[in-house]
Amino acid sequence: MDRHERLNALLDMIGQRDKIDVDETAAELDVSPATIRRDLDHLAERQLLTRTRGGAVASNVAYDLPLRHKAARNAPEKQRIAVAAAKLVERGMVIGLNGGTTLTEVGRAVATRPDLGERGDSPSLTVVTNALNIANELAVRPNIKIVVTGGVARPQSFELTGPFATKILDEITLDLVLLGVDAVDPLRGAYAHHEGEASINRLMVSRARHVAVVGDSSKLGGHAFARICATNEVHTLVTDTAAPDKTIEAFQAEGVRVITA
Repeated sequence: MDRHERLNALLDMIGQRDKIDVDETAAELDVSPATIRRDLDHLAERQLLTRTRGGAVASNVAYDLPLRHKAARNAPEKQRIAVAAAKLVERGMVIGLNGGTTLTEVGRAVATRPDLGERGDSPSLTVVTNALNIANELAVRPNIKIVVTGGVARPQSFELTGPFATKILDEITLDLVLLGVDAVDPLRGAYAHHEGEASINRLMVSRARHVAVVGDSSKLGGHAFARICATNEVHTLVTDTAAPDKTIEAFQAEGVRVITA
């Protein structure tokens, strides 16, 4: 386990347990207590947790890790999933992208598709997004028209949320929405940790002709705090090959096309 993976593990642990002890955590991660102390001090400096005597406690952002600390988690799987999801995009489409690490990879995969890179009299693609980081990356692509929703930015995910974000989405129609989620279940549907993000994502779903949920196998099963949409509103699920066969079959039984990469 390298340092980046260890930092992610520590944030996960404190998010689940609210507090952790240095010696116990060192034994669990098979490193020295001194290493854990340095890691906790590093995270505390970034206000991702609060140091205590002998350990640390959760801060107000520990439950929802900032994007830069999540980026390396399941990275190879996310890149394969992104390439598969990008294949759903056709030239001339209007597509919606929400935020998150997986959708950031999807945006990159779409932007680098050679057939979509050809310049013409009109944009090869229109992308509607509420994610500032995705808009920033795609804005330099002259072949892609970028539409950014309004709203208030969440520093954890770079997503714009709130009533200002709904004004644009109320006025448009999407051919395809590629939706990153915190959890998706065959019976319960798709979920997000934050209710504001779930609300904007729900509106994207309602404006789309085709809804594709994009997430690695760790997102399958269970649920998060706020539901985005029911399973019968999802047309396609793009995930990785580690997804259990029973879970895939459960989605297919609900009428969802499953693509594994």
